Amino acid sequence: MQHPLFLALVSMGLWALVVVPNGQAQSLPAGAPPALQQFDTDHSAHNIDLATLRSGGPPKDGIPSVDAPSFVSVGAAEDWIAPEEPVIAFEHDGVARAYPLQILTHHEIVNDRVAGTPVAVTFCPLCYSALVFERTLDGEAVEFGVSGLLRNSDLVMYDRKTETLWQQLTGTAVVGDLTGQTLEQLPSQIVSFRQFEEAHPDGEVLSRDTGHSRPYGRNPYAGYDDIDSKPFAYDGPTDDRLPPMEKVVAVSVGDRHKAYPHSTTEEQRVVHDTIGDQSLAVFHAPGTVSALDAARIENSKETGSTGVFDRQVDGRTLHFAYAGDGRFRDEETGSTWTVTGTALDGPLEGTQLDRLQHGDYFAFAWLAFRPDAALYDDRGDS
Repeated sequence: MQHPLFLALVSMGLWALVVVPNGQAQSLPAGAPPALQQFDTDHSAHNIDLATLRSGGPPKDGIPSVDAPSFVSVGAAEDWIAPEEPVIAFEHDGVARAYPLQILTHHEIVNDRVAGTPVAVTFCPLCYSALVFERTLDGEAVEFGVSGLLRNSDLVMYDRKTETLWQQLTGTAVVGDLTGQTLEQLPSQIVSFRQFEEAHPDGEVLSRDTGHSRPYGRNPYAGYDDIDSKPFAYDGPTDDRLPPMEKVVAVSVGDRHKAYPHSTTEEQRVVHDTIGDQSLAVFHAPGTVSALDAARIENSKETGSTGVFDRQVDGRTLHFAYAGDGRFRDEETGSTWTVTGTALDGPLEGTQLDRLQHGDYFAFAWLAFRPDAALYDDRGDS
């Protein structure tokens, strides 16, 4: 029986057969998928088993990246995005932008420039992985596109300068001229449009004017965000510690990785922990729906927003508690904080907690790429 997501891709006209010119496929290394022939790069240079690459359906650029993004004010965006809809919130050098998942589910990559810095804002719906990278290679800004290939169900990107393939969830080049290089990841966060608007009333929102005609607001992966379902196009390693489709707050500190199950963070709302020498707080606030549940995103189930922050402020370690209504309060000063890490009132009003790298991913994806990741639970680490 075909996976329902396969059938959905077929109905959208996205499933495509990659045609390789006669004789050329023989030049690929053993085990490589024929679709790799689309990329003009050194196929012999790779740090993965090429047999783990799979076609996700669309060919190279069959899912078009947004390469000339335009933006509107938060007030203008209210006309077409619901308050609870999820956006990727990204702030850099005083510029705050929101990238609605209702757009990213159809494009997966936005090549942007924020405060003069070239960035690639990426989202893999199959893993629920949203990551922002600086898109500079050897001092030159380059564009990234959607390769049409998957590995462990995760988006494989390619750069349009060398056509090297890059694993989205790790930011690492896996096949081609630049194999082994890693993109610099910049902190970002999935929050609701309302939470972004509250934090950045003068912020900018990615416009639906992308140059492509897509049913923005509709979810092409309806029903995929289900803890009892199976990952699409995934035959990688399994980890018995969590259901594959449970979401986790995935945190990296240096070369240490840890997963905080949403079932725990949603119940506790605040988790205090330490990874290596880094003390941190995980916030989980209500008010954000899933991008991959109902056919219309605004009608989806609530999954909440998370934030991960350094607990050190002015040399003092703060302890937080949930204060209700999506707010958090520290015991030391009584200041009130948002899920984006900003103090709204109290002695620390206006202070921004330092963000730590994190994401909200399906557990199977995080543990496939970070099999050494620790798992948090309220009885102790596992």
